[in-house]
Amino acid sequence: MRTRIKICGLTRSDDVHQAVTLGVDALGFVFYPPSKRYVTPERAAELCKDLPAFVSTVALFVNAQSAEVLEVIRLMRPTFLQFHGDENAEQCEAYGLPYLKAFRVGAPGLDTPALLAQYCAEFQHAAGWLFDSYTPAYGGSGHTFDYSLLADISKPGNLTRPCIMSGGLTDQTVRQAILATHPWAVDVSSGVEDAPGLKSTLRMRSFVSAVYQPTP
Repeated sequence: MRTRIKICGLTRSDDVHQAVTLGVDALGFVFYPPSKRYVTPERAAELCKDLPAFVSTVALFVNAQSAEVLEVIRLMRPTFLQFHGDENAEQCEAYGLPYLKAFRVGAPGLDTPALLAQYCAEFQHAAGWLFDSYTPAYGGSGHTFDYSLLADISKPGNLTRPCIMSGGLTDQTVRQAILATHPWAVDVSSGVEDAPGLKSTLRMRSFVSAVYQPTP
Protein backbone atom coordinates (compact mmCIF):
# COMPACT_ATOMS: atom_id res chain seq x y z
CA MET A 1 0.00 0.00 0.00
CA ARG A 2 1.26 3.48 -0.85
CA THR A 3 1.77 5.65 2.22
CA ARG A 4 0.31 9.10 1.60
CA ILE A 5 2.05 12.30 2.67
CA LYS A 6 0.74 15.48 4.26
CA ILE A 7 2.98 18.49 4.82
CA CYS A 8 1.54 20.81 7.45
CA GLY A 9 2.23 24.35 8.59
CA LEU A 10 2.75 25.86 5.15
CA THR A 11 3.02 29.65 4.99
CA ARG A 12 4.79 30.47 1.70
CA SER A 13 3.71 30.06 -1.91
CA ASP A 14 7.10 28.68 -2.99
CA ASP A 15 6.84 25.95 -0.38
CA VAL A 16 3.34 25.05 -1.55
CA HIS A 17 4.59 24.84 -5.14
CA GLN A 18 7.54 22.65 -4.19
CA ALA A 19 5.37 20.31 -2.11
CA VAL A 20 2.95 19.87 -5.02
CA THR A 21 5.84 19.29 -7.44
CA LEU A 22 7.22 16.58 -5.15
CA GLY A 23 3.90 14.75 -5.26
CA VAL A 24 2.68 15.48 -1.74
CA ASP A 25 -0.94 14.38 -1.31
CA ALA A 26 -2.19 16.95 1.20
CA LEU A 27 -1.22 20.44 2.34
CA GLY A 28 -1.98 21.62 5.86
CA PHE A 29 -2.61 25.18 7.04
CA VAL A 30 -2.67 26.17 10.70
CA PHE A 31 -5.44 28.42 12.05
CA TYR A 32 -4.25 28.47 15.64
CA PRO A 33 -3.03 32.01 16.43
CA PRO A 34 -0.42 31.04 19.08
CA SER A 35 1.38 28.87 16.52
CA LYS A 36 4.39 30.25 14.66
CA ARG A 37 2.90 28.58 11.58
CA TYR A 38 -0.41 30.45 11.82
CA VAL A 39 -1.88 31.91 8.64
CA THR A 40 -4.98 34.03 8.21
CA PRO A 41 -7.94 32.66 6.25
CA GLU A 42 -7.20 35.22 3.53
CA ARG A 43 -3.57 34.11 3.27
CA ALA A 44 -4.53 30.44 3.11
CA ALA A 45 -7.03 31.17 0.35
CA GLU A 46 -4.27 32.92 -1.61
CA LEU A 47 -1.88 29.98 -1.13
CA CYS A 48 -4.50 27.48 -2.31
CA LYS A 49 -6.02 29.33 -5.23
CA ASP A 50 -4.02 27.69 -8.05
CA LEU A 51 -3.62 24.14 -6.76
CA PRO A 52 -3.94 21.39 -9.37
CA ALA A 53 -6.45 18.56 -9.24
CA PHE A 54 -6.10 15.76 -6.68
CA VAL A 55 -4.15 17.78 -4.11
CA SER A 56 -6.08 17.95 -0.84
CA THR A 57 -6.05 20.89 1.56
CA VAL A 58 -6.44 20.60 5.32
CA ALA A 59 -7.45 23.39 7.72
CA LEU A 60 -6.14 22.80 11.26
CA PHE A 61 -7.94 24.19 14.32
CA VAL A 62 -7.35 24.02 18.07
CA ASN A 63 -10.48 24.65 20.14
CA ALA A 64 -11.63 27.30 17.66
CA GLN A 65 -14.91 29.16 17.82
CA SER A 66 -17.51 28.11 15.27
CA ALA A 67 -17.36 31.51 13.56
CA GLU A 68 -13.62 31.10 12.97
CA VAL A 69 -14.07 27.70 11.36
CA LEU A 70 -16.89 28.96 9.15
CA GLU A 71 -14.79 31.89 7.97
CA VAL A 72 -11.97 29.56 6.92
CA ILE A 73 -14.42 27.31 5.11
CA ARG A 74 -15.93 30.30 3.30
CA LEU A 75 -12.62 31.76 2.14
CA MET A 76 -10.34 28.75 1.73
CA ARG A 77 -12.80 25.95 0.97
CA PRO A 78 -10.59 23.20 2.44
CA THR A 79 -10.97 19.55 1.51
CA PHE A 80 -10.69 18.46 5.14
CA LEU A 81 -10.93 20.00 8.58
CA GLN A 82 -8.46 18.88 11.25
CA PHE A 83 -9.29 19.26 14.92
CA HIS A 84 -6.27 19.19 17.19
CA GLY A 85 -7.77 20.30 20.50
CA ASP A 86 -10.45 19.08 22.89
CA GLU A 87 -13.28 19.08 20.36
CA ASN A 88 -15.87 16.32 20.72
CA ALA A 89 -17.33 14.33 17.84
CA GLU A 90 -20.45 16.51 17.62
CA GLN A 91 -18.33 19.64 17.23
CA CYS A 92 -16.14 18.01 14.58
CA GLU A 93 -19.13 16.88 12.54
CA ALA A 94 -21.03 20.18 12.77
CA TYR A 95 -19.65 21.67 9.55
CA GLY A 96 -20.64 18.98 7.06
CA LEU A 97 -17.08 18.46 5.82
CA PRO A 98 -14.87 15.39 6.22
CA TYR A 99 -12.56 15.79 9.17
CA LEU A 100 -9.43 14.41 10.79
CA LYS A 101 -9.23 14.10 14.57
CA ALA A 102 -5.81 14.45 16.14
CA PHE A 103 -4.90 12.62 19.34
CA ARG A 104 -2.06 13.79 21.57
CA VAL A 105 -0.68 10.40 22.43
CA GLY A 106 0.59 10.18 25.99
CA ALA A 107 -1.59 12.98 27.33
CA PRO A 108 -3.45 12.31 30.60
CA GLY A 109 -6.28 9.96 29.70
CA LEU A 110 -4.50 8.93 26.49
CA ASP A 111 -1.50 7.32 28.14
CA THR A 112 -2.41 3.63 27.86
CA PRO A 113 -3.36 1.58 24.76
CA ALA A 114 -6.83 0.87 26.12
CA LEU A 115 -7.64 4.48 27.01
CA LEU A 116 -6.39 5.74 23.67
CA ALA A 117 -8.42 3.20 21.70
CA GLN A 118 -11.52 3.98 23.76
CA TYR A 119 -11.24 7.71 23.07
CA CYS A 120 -10.54 7.21 19.37
CA ALA A 121 -13.72 5.15 19.02
CA GLU A 122 -15.79 8.22 19.92
CA PHE A 123 -14.79 9.68 16.53
CA GLN A 124 -16.12 6.85 14.39
CA HIS A 125 -17.08 9.13 11.50
CA ALA A 126 -13.67 10.79 11.13
CA ALA A 127 -12.00 10.46 7.74
CA GLY A 128 -8.81 9.66 9.64
CA TRP A 129 -7.26 9.46 13.09
CA LEU A 130 -4.04 11.47 13.42
CA PHE A 131 -1.61 10.47 16.14
CA ASP A 132 0.78 13.14 17.39
CA SER A 133 3.03 13.49 20.42
CA TYR A 134 1.73 15.13 23.58
CA THR A 135 3.18 18.61 24.08
CA PRO A 136 1.66 21.86 25.37
CA ALA A 137 2.13 23.42 21.92
CA TYR A 138 -0.44 21.24 20.08
CA GLY A 139 1.95 19.78 17.51
CA GLY A 140 4.94 20.94 15.53
CA SER A 141 7.32 20.12 18.39
CA GLY A 142 9.52 17.60 16.62
CA HIS A 143 8.94 15.06 19.42
CA THR A 144 8.09 11.40 18.82
CA PHE A 145 5.91 9.17 21.00
CA ASP A 146 5.81 5.54 22.08
CA TYR A 147 4.25 3.60 19.21
CA SER A 148 3.33 0.76 21.57
CA LEU A 149 0.49 3.00 22.83
CA LEU A 150 -1.27 2.27 19.52
CA ALA A 151 -1.39 -1.45 20.27
CA ASP A 152 -5.15 -1.61 20.87
CA ILE A 153 -6.17 0.56 17.93
CA SER A 154 -6.36 -2.30 15.43
CA LYS A 155 -7.36 -5.15 17.74
CA PRO A 156 -10.13 -7.39 16.34
CA GLY A 157 -13.51 -5.94 17.23
CA ASN A 158 -12.23 -2.42 17.71
CA LEU A 159 -13.27 0.33 15.33
CA THR A 160 -10.36 1.60 13.24
CA ARG A 161 -10.24 4.55 10.88
CA PRO A 162 -7.38 5.34 8.48
CA CYS A 163 -4.40 6.17 10.70
CA ILE A 164 -2.05 9.08 10.11
CA MET A 165 1.29 9.18 11.90
CA SER A 166 2.82 12.46 13.04
CA GLY A 167 5.21 13.70 15.70
CA GLY A 168 8.95 13.96 15.27
CA LEU A 169 9.04 12.57 11.74
CA THR A 170 12.07 13.36 9.56
CA ASP A 171 13.72 11.74 6.58
CA GLN A 172 15.75 9.75 9.13
CA THR A 173 12.81 8.46 11.19
CA VAL A 174 9.83 8.14 8.86
CA ARG A 175 10.70 4.69 7.49
CA GLN A 176 10.89 3.30 11.01
CA ALA A 177 7.48 4.80 11.79
CA ILE A 178 5.98 3.32 8.63
CA LEU A 179 7.39 -0.14 9.28
CA ALA A 180 6.25 -0.04 12.91
CA THR A 181 2.70 1.22 12.38
CA HIS A 182 1.76 0.68 8.69
CA PRO A 183 -0.17 3.96 8.52
CA TRP A 184 -2.48 5.23 5.81
CA ALA A 185 -0.45 8.46 5.76
CA VAL A 186 2.32 10.40 7.46
CA ASP A 187 2.16 14.05 8.47
CA VAL A 188 5.25 16.23 8.81
CA SER A 189 5.83 19.86 9.75
CA SER A 190 8.97 20.73 11.74
CA GLY A 191 10.87 17.80 10.21
CA VAL A 192 11.06 19.54 6.83
CA GLU A 193 11.72 23.09 8.05
CA ASP A 194 14.60 25.54 8.25
CA ALA A 195 12.55 27.50 10.80
CA PRO A 196 8.91 27.35 11.98
CA GLY A 197 6.69 27.77 8.93
CA LEU A 198 9.65 27.99 6.52
CA LYS A 199 9.96 24.72 4.65
CA SER A 200 13.18 23.46 3.09
CA THR A 201 12.89 22.11 -0.44
CA LEU A 202 15.84 19.80 0.20
CA ARG A 203 14.30 18.42 3.39
CA MET A 204 10.91 17.98 1.76
CA ARG A 205 12.51 16.11 -1.12
CA SER A 206 14.50 13.89 1.24
CA PHE A 207 11.38 13.17 3.30
CA VAL A 208 9.31 12.18 0.26
CA SER A 209 12.14 9.95 -0.98
CA ALA A 210 12.38 8.27 2.42
CA VAL A 211 8.64 7.55 2.51
CA TYR A 212 8.80 5.87 -0.89
CA GLN A 213 11.99 3.97 -0.22
CA PRO A 214 11.41 0.30 -1.10
CA THR A 215 10.96 -1.99 1.88
CA PRO A 216 13.85 -4.48 2.12
